[in-house]
Amino acid sequence: MSESQPRPSVLFVCVHNAGRSQMAAAFLTHHGQGRIEVRSAGSAPADSVNPAVVEAMNEVGIDISAQTPKVLTTAAVQASDVVITMGCGDACPVFPGKQYLDWTLDDPAGQGVEAVRPIRDEIERRIASLLVELLPGR
Repeated sequence: MSESQPRPSVLFVCVHNAGRSQMAAAFLTHHGQGRIEVRSAGSAPADSVNPAVVEAMNEVGIDISAQTPKVLTTAAVQASDVVITMGCGDACPVFPGKQYLDWTLDDPAGQGVEAVRPIRDEIERRIASLLVELLPGR
């Protein structure tokens, strides 16, 4: 990667920033290997990451136990090239020149790890496609 190609930045947003957006950020950080700037946030952040989500990610070798839900800020959206929402609806501010995607995914809130696994696996599939789009030929 040359210095003339800045790292793309991605922001994942869901209401509580305790499940889907945390998994997506963790997968993109893991698979992006430092080539992408990754953020996640929530419009109404929870107190902690969903324990079933932490367990499901541990099963695939990614530890997110130290992550904490963060509040969605205008600055985070402005600093990102791609904003991927996961059920936050109108709570996400829209700015010209940004790419917005909405991933319809089941909400893992209140679910056990058995219900979280297929959501985790779908997120990882979408992250693989996103990497190809963001890092063509890299």
